[in-house]
Amino acid sequence: MTGWMPRSPRARRRLTVIAVVAPVLALAAGLTLWGLRDSISYFYTPAQADAARPPPGQSVQLGGLVVDGSVVHHTDGRVEFSIRDNIAADRIHFRGDLPDLFREGQGIVATGAFRSDGVFEAKQVLAKHDETYMPKQVADSLKAQGEWRGDGAQRPAS
Repeated sequence: MTGWMPRSPRARRRLTVIAVVAPVLALAAGLTLWGLRDSISYFYTPAQADAARPPPGQSVQLGGLVVDGSVVHHTDGRVEFSIRDNIAADRIHFRGDLPDLFREGQGIVATGAFRSDGVFEAKQVLAKHDETYMPKQVADSLKAQGEWRGDGAQRPAS
C-alpha cells in the first residue's frame, strides 16, 4: 500500500481510531459550549459595565458598594438603590428580601440584567463580607469554649 497511510497495520488502526474519535470529541465540546452559552454570567463593576455596555436582557453580575442615602424601600416590596465603584455608579431595582448583611456602604453583588433605560433589574442580591466575618452564634460558641481568638488573643498554652 502506498500513499499517506502507514504500512504497519497497527499504525493504520491507530490512525483510523484517531480519525474517528477526534471529530466526535470536537462535536461534543462544541455542543457543550453551545448549550452553556446562556448560563454564562459576566461580572462587572459599574465602570466596567458603562464601558462594555452589555445588551439589555443579557444576564450579568454587577458588584460595588451601596451608595449612602440611596436605598428606597417601597410598600409593594420593591427596593431601589445605587451602587458605585471609584469611577461610576448604577441604579438597581430589586423585588424580594435583601440579605441580612445588606446596608449602605456595604459591598454587594447583584445578578440580573440591564433594562433598555439603563437601570439594572436584579433577580438576586448577595451581600459581601470581609474575611473576618463570623456568625454571632459561632463566635459565642468559641468564646464559651475558650477558643475565641477574634480580638487577637492567643490560644492559652495547654
